[in-house]
Amino acid sequence: MTDWTTLTAPDAARIEAMARDAMAALPPEFATHARDITIHVAEFAPEDVLDELQIDDPFELTGIYDGVPLTEKSVSDQLGQPDIIWLYRRPLLDEWAARGNVTLAELVTHVVTHEMAHHFGWSDDDIASIDRWWE
Repeated sequence: MTDWTTLTAPDAARIEAMARDAMAALPPEFATHARDITIHVAEFAPEDVLDELQIDDPFELTGIYDGVPLTEKSVSDQLGQPDIIWLYRRPLLDEWAARGNVTLAELVTHVVTHEMAHHFGWSDDDIASIDRWWE
């Protein structure tokens, strides 16, 4: 039997490592376009992000893409902030515990894949097909 008293929840660095592993496993045609994306892990989404998305419960948002999709970028664009995938540690851990049927690495991979789809400019229908597969 597992001695749960000696275990701790994965920290932000561990979740970031899982996300980087997921990005490293992307097929070559996607990996090239993903290499400049930054991964950040925070405990929860900031209030302004939750307000903008009209989300009342901070546990409902596990991750978000912050950037300009490739389909909207232009060579004449001025350099701005890097494209970022934000992962939210506490909501990820909560969803993982509630589901009980996936590993945390699988859940992180799913969220990273979903947010990468936004980076690639995929339509909401394309992204929904990923999500339907996951359910």
